[in-house]
Amino acid sequence: MKYAKQVGKKKQETNQIIKHEPKDAVRLNKYISNSGYCSRREADKLIEQGLVYIDGELAVMGSKVQDGQKVTVDGKLINKQENFVYIVLNKPKGITCTSDLKDKSNIVTYMNYGSPIFPIGRLDKDTTGLILLTNDGDIVNKILRSSNEHEKEYIVRVNHRITNDFIENMRNGVTIYNAVTNAYQQTKPAIVNQIDDYTFSLIITEGMNRQIRRMCTALNYHVDKLKRIRVMNIKVDYLDQGCWRYLDEKELEVLNSMLHD
Repeated sequence: MKYAKQVGKKKQETNQIIKHEPKDAVRLNKYISNSGYCSRREADKLIEQGLVYIDGELAVMGSKVQDGQKVTVDGKLINKQENFVYIVLNKPKGITCTSDLKDKSNIVTYMNYGSPIFPIGRLDKDTTGLILLTNDGDIVNKILRSSNEHEKEYIVRVNHRITNDFIENMRNGVTIYNAVTNAYQQTKPAIVNQIDDYTFSLIITEGMNRQIRRMCTALNYHVDKLKRIRVMNIKVDYLDQGCWRYLDEKELEVLNSMLHD
């Protein structure tokens, strides 16, 4: 596997801009994710599998970690992360947004960063563009939670000539199946602007699995190309595919303000 290429500053020196609320005890899944080992969701799986111990005792879902306690995952000591990093990658096609090293196309191996990081959310394997990576598990849910109305912007190319009806349907919402709620639901209204006969830009504030592809399929279109170009205030801009950079100080300041409104 080829590795991602860094551009810009070699070291991030602005990791204290994102503010965190101090707590005496934290939930175990949050403690693990804050270490940069994996996301909270993956930490829950590790706990369920009986691979997590606190001070030598088998941990259970909902356990909390007190200051000074030792946490191990599959025999490895997990240390609380103090120096956070925030990265934007222009993901190429073929890379999977998972921390599972058993997946040969996983994004962690592709980044080859040198210390534990994980992706914030997902882009499917065939989608390119902006993906954020971090070792700060505290901000993941704040960014991804649909109720926070955080924007994500995409460029979409489809296989048929775009009609006015198609644009209006995409703007107003399309009924698709939501595997999380196990029910069909209408997507939230979106901002849609046609670029040419086959291409449009789309801004959404939610992120169901393969949502854009399934919205188009429901309207009898097929997505030929899909690229994410923005998440909140973070843009992919000049980054070539396969390249990554640290978020700069201004980006972190704006991001912090958006996460704590």
